Amino acid sequence: MLLTVFLFTVMDAIAKGLAARYDTFQVVWARYTSQTLVAVIILLPRLKSVAKTRYLGLQLIRSAFLFCATISFFFGIVWVGLAQSSAIMSVNPMLISIGAFLILGEQFGIRRAIGVGLGLLGALIIIRPGAEVFSPLALLPLVAAVCYAGYSLSTRFLGREESVWTSFLYTAAFGTVVATLIVPWFWTTPTLMDAGVMILLGVIGGAGQLCLIKALSVAEAGAIAPFAYIGPVLAATWGMLFFDETPDLWTWVGVVVIIGAGIYVWQREYRVAKSGR
Repeated sequence: MLLTVFLFTVMDAIAKGLAARYDTFQVVWARYTSQTLVAVIILLPRLKSVAKTRYLGLQLIRSAFLFCATISFFFGIVWVGLAQSSAIMSVNPMLISIGAFLILGEQFGIRRAIGVGLGLLGALIIIRPGAEVFSPLALLPLVAAVCYAGYSLSTRFLGREESVWTSFLYTAAFGTVVATLIVPWFWTTPTLMDAGVMILLGVIGGAGQLCLIKALSVAEAGAIAPFAYIGPVLAATWGMLFFDETPDLWTWVGVVVIIGAGIYVWQREYRVAKSGR
């Protein structure tokens, strides 16, 4: 899960850099198309067997969740900023915990509920609805968080039933098909170097997705979700190093509240699990 978060934040930083020269829809297309090419090359000897699924509808819904999350978040990092978007996006572990309780039947005690409430409060501190600095664009990362939570939960369910590679292939193929239908209206021919960066974007995103699918297939969604809280810290680091973005005070306050809530939930559940064993 930690490797997942690292790879995804690197992918987001690359996407933000590309979006300065190309339309965001083209960056989304590059992310999915290059991932699909890598998936086909890796899986070619057993592509037919990997493509078989007993849950086609759920695979498509799951893939649609991730595609919507990707579009919303990529536009968010362009219009809102890498650090702030990642901070808002970090409420998705809270949403995953709620969904894991409602849909997957995982435990949701009072302390996890307190943690979820504090995490959502942290997101509100960052977004600041009703304040002069509020922009409706700040809701884009929140939409991405909701979609990503849906993706994670459906991945958790499919991880019990289907191969990691099957889920990986369907996610990449779905995004590629949809993005290919959209991108002609926003196309700019990339330079040779940028074409290589676009391929790297998909390779890193695909590696991160594989790590996430594997993590969710062997552990409870709510148990590993708090590790995603390293994401805002990494994103803020990339933003300051490469894009001259400095999060304001309230963004840091919100991040601290969200991360603190996650650590609180994780420590409590770890102790309970240890005493139970």
